[in-house]
Amino acid sequence: MEPVRIVTWNVNGLRSILRKNFYAFTAQQKPNILCLQETRVDAETCPQIEGFKYIYFNHSTAKKGYAGTAIFSDIEPLSVRCLDADAEHPEGRILVAEFKKFFLINTYVPNSQGDLRRLPYRIKVWDTTVRSLVKKLQTTKPILWCGDLNVAHQPIDLSYPDANHFSAGFTDEERQSFAEHLHAGLVDVFRYFYPQTPNQYTWWSYRMRARERNIGWRIDYFLASRELLPSIKDCKILSDILGSDHAPVKVEMEADCF
Repeated sequence: MEPVRIVTWNVNGLRSILRKNFYAFTAQQKPNILCLQETRVDAETCPQIEGFKYIYFNHSTAKKGYAGTAIFSDIEPLSVRCLDADAEHPEGRILVAEFKKFFLINTYVPNSQGDLRRLPYRIKVWDTTVRSLVKKLQTTKPILWCGDLNVAHQPIDLSYPDANHFSAGFTDEERQSFAEHLHAGLVDVFRYFYPQTPNQYTWWSYRMRARERNIGWRIDYFLASRELLPSIKDCKILSDILGSDHAPVKVEMEADCF
């Protein structure tokens, strides 16, 4: 039986990517499950999506056309929940889909912003709440957590670590919070397969030909419960897929997990 292909991708606007290369991408990669972030649409206003049987949106009610997540799937989940980290910021950033042997969590983690004004919320509220969710779900089933997590964990995960210790996405606080995710029983799946492979990035600035020069950051992930790792066959960054400032990331899992 062929493995199931799960892809995560920050599309930087679903309408935009639909006008670009979305269907060329799905035809080439054939994802069975596609987790999207920064969709900026809701189910009522989204254009018709072709090629997937089951479509789920979580959208921002705090600000129209902002943030948002989606799951497109050929496999029907047992359940799907739309969540937010707190009631004051209903930004549509969390979707949880339950399958036979695991929970799939799709998140778009808030950016701490250039002046770090959102760093306290990010660390003390958002990360803490989602980590509690992860721990609670793991008491029932293993989890696979994917999405734009907006942090480069280690110096190998960005081009110029020494120059970015006070930049959003590489502050000590964000990196320590990410380490606490791992201490909760999770594994960075890409680094599990490729622990020392350098120059592997998922986001590039639009400025100064950063993507062409591969001056980037690895901030899009799959994190998995340790007991789920034997069912995961590979994890790849699809850096040749354009259309967004982020690259998709793909894992392949054993079909009996579904």
